[in-house]
This record gives sequence, C-alpha cells and structure tokens, in this order.
Amino acid sequence: MMKKLRRGACLLMALLCALALWPVRAAAVELPITSRAALLMEKSTGQILYARNEHEQLEPASVTKVMTLLLTMEAIDSGTIHYDDVVTVSADAAGMGGSQVFLAEGEQITVEELLKAVCVASGNDAAVALAEKVAGVHELFVEQMNRRAAELGMEDTHFVNCTGLTAEGHVTSAHDIALMSRELILHHPDIRRFTTIWMDTIRNGAFQLANTNKLIRFYDGATGLKTGYTASAGYCISATAERDGMELIAVIMKAPDKDARTKDAKALLNYGFSTYALVSAAPQEPLTPVPVAMGTADAVQPIAETENASVLVERSKAGGLTQTVTLEPQVTAPVAAGQRLGELSVLDGDTVLVTVPLVAQEAVARRSWGQVFTQLLRMAVFAA
Repeated sequence: MMKKLRRGACLLMALLCALALWPVRAAAVELPITSRAALLMEKSTGQILYARNEHEQLEPASVTKVMTLLLTMEAIDSGTIHYDDVVTVSADAAGMGGSQVFLAEGEQITVEELLKAVCVASGNDAAVALAEKVAGVHELFVEQMNRRAAELGMEDTHFVNCTGLTAEGHVTSAHDIALMSRELILHHPDIRRFTTIWMDTIRNGAFQLANTNKLIRFYDGATGLKTGYTASAGYCISATAERDGMELIAVIMKAPDKDARTKDAKALLNYGFSTYALVSAAPQEPLTPVPVAMGTADAVQPIAETENASVLVERSKAGGLTQTVTLEPQVTAPVAAGQRLGELSVLDGDTVLVTVPLVAQEAVARRSWGQVFTQLLRMAVFAA
C-alpha cells in the first residue's frame, strides 16, 4: 500500500513539474474560423495556443510539401546534397500534373532552383525531382517521409506521395502539420530564403514565379510557409509569421475557399500576436561565479543550460515577471563542463512559470597534491 502511495506521489510531482514548464494552454476562445480544422502553435516552445478539430484526419493537398522540404533541408544541412547540385529531371517528375513549373524530361536544374519552385510556385514536378535527388526514387522518399513523421509523433499522418496530389490514404491533421512545420522552421531557418519570396524567376529569368501564399505580401511579419488545394482537400495552409521575436504557426485545413483560408490564417495569427508574448528566461543580470574548492581555478562561471531559453505568457503579464537565481555556495573539483550549479526561475507573482538549470560553462580540474603543496609553500613565503 505504501509503495503505491509513494508511486502516486512521484507521478503527481512529475506532473506538477511538467505543468510548471507549460504556463500557457490552448485557449477555449471562439474565433471567427470557418475552416474544418485549425491550430495555432508557438515555434520555440511548441505550445498550442488554439485548436479546433486538430486531430481529424484530412487531406493536406500541397501542404504535404512541408515534409518534402524538411527532408530536403535535412539532406542539405547534413551535406548529403548541396544547393548547387545539378538534378537531371526524370520522366516521372516531368509527367506530374497539378501545379508545376513545366520541367522537361532530361532538363538540368539545380537543387536551389527546385526548392524555389516548390516553395514559391508549389511545383509538383519540382517536388518529385527533389525527392528523387534525396532518395533515388519517389517511392523510397515517401517511405522516408512516413518514418520521419513517426519520429516527430505525427500519429494522424500517412503519406502516399511527396506532392499532396489526391491519393487514397494520404491524410494528416492540423496538429501534425504544425509539428512538421515547426521542425522545418526551427532547425532549418535557411528555408526562409525561399518561403519569403513573393516573386522571382528560375531558368536564368526565363520562367516567372509568384507565391501562392498571399500572406507573404500582405501580412506584416509573414515568413511562409506552404499553401495547398485540391477539390477534395479544400483550401489548406501552414502559415508562419514572426513579430517581436515570436514566430507562430497557423494551420488551416479544408477552408471553403481561398479567401476563407487567408482570413482564417490571419485570424489565428492576429489572436496569437495580440494575446501572447515570448519572454526571455536568460539571466537579467550577470551571474556570480561559484567558488571551487581544490580546483585549478578558484571559481567557475554558471550559464543557462538552454541557450535562448524563453517562456510564453499572456501579453498582459509579460511586464510583471520576476526572476530568482539559486546557486551552490561552493563546489569541489573536479567540475565537469555542464555540471549543474543551480537554477533560474521565472515567476508570475508566486507562481513559477519555468525553471532553467544553471550549469558550469567550463571544466575545472582538481589540483594535484604537488600543486597544493606548491601553493601552500608560496603562501608561507609571502606570509613571512
């Protein structure tokens, strides 16, 4: 019986600690959303600020290409492929229907121009060409898409192709689109070079591109990301925008028309920017070094374990937050780099919103007995 009580107490404490890291919940507010499903997420924390039918499995249309872009950017950042690599367009890529940039079989085009064609013009042919560059064949790329979706916890998702063209069983959810969108913009910020383009060209200026995402031109702070439409999917978008250091992801699925898609995405973004603020959890004042006993250095500098740590709060509370810092009075060498030395807490009144571990910036070795003896001898000489 006592074991069960202790186990229950431990679980309760773990839950309370987790809740302390998530001061904001998806609000139960009514927004003028006409689309079937919607979700609003903050990028750095991953916190959901609004959700409606967020786990309903729906067709994503070309918003599918967020995963295509994610796998491509991962391949680029890992050095597997490069922006200036030349891709020879296959018959399969050239034969794709729907939105396209009219690639011809055998045409040679760089990875960078294919990315531009996908991000700006939503080219299905360009998406397949990228898929074949990354994985060799389209089918293997789709397998990679589904594996990556599973790794990201996208439990509502199954991909059949890399384009979003209508196919049986090709489904995802507003929640899962937000997850893959966050992964893309959080870890591959260079994608903005393409998703923020309003108009551009490829093929040495011979082919004009215009962005299918009108928010890029008409919404302050818009950074992307991807639109989609088919007759069965309706109008979809993963819209991203940044203001005052906070980037939001607004997902809309199955909007009745193009105007409703834009209006709903703007409503989500406006709600997020007007209601919430991202507050830095970095120390407001320089941290005092922690004394080190028996070390080759007399003290070690504490730093925040998480660089650029932040907390998401209601905008009305952002100006009234306070910080407390707790540090060990002394540590004994050896001290490892990253060793915990204390913690910094951000508070709203008496409520702890987030706690950030403070750790050693560098390692401090333990003095040898010879070093200790030498120091004692030196001290004795100076004392005399």
